[in-house]
Amino acid sequence: MTTQATLNPLESNASLETTKKTPVLLKVLVLVSMMSLIGGSLTAVMTYMNVGFGDTFIQQWLSSFALAATVMMPLGMGMMALMTKVVSKLLPEKGEHVRNLVTGLIMAVVMESLLAFITAANTVGFSDASDFTNGWFNGFIAALPIGLTIMIVMSMTIKPKIEKFLKS
Repeated sequence: MTTQATLNPLESNASLETTKKTPVLLKVLVLVSMMSLIGGSLTAVMTYMNVGFGDTFIQQWLSSFALAATVMMPLGMGMMALMTKVVSKLLPEKGEHVRNLVTGLIMAVVMESLLAFITAANTVGFSDASDFTNGWFNGFIAALPIGLTIMIVMSMTIKPKIEKFLKS
């Protein structure tokens, strides 16, 4: 006696649902909201270090955040992809967690430097090189612990999930 497997219509539909793609708009919204949270918090700390919580804080912060959002966020996405590939090639024998940690540390320092530059340029300006350098340094140093923490958490936990989500 031979038995034939019958195809259940629900099983065929289940296999179709696993091939559904995540809408591009949802992917963009997730990335933009994540980058806005990170960029907003870091530029807020940097702006505070340069102008304090005075009458101009909100205006200066929003201006710095707008510059970061239009310049740094797209640049940061590209840099993260490039840095991930470079670190993978330089450290092929290391596990994914180690490579993600190294990528996160490098990205934190690079992105913090650039965010501090944008924020100092926006809040202090270039008229006095010493004031600009102090504004950059103070913003960088104050936000670095926050940036390092965010990037380590991102690299070790969120980045692998985001990469999987973006590939879906």
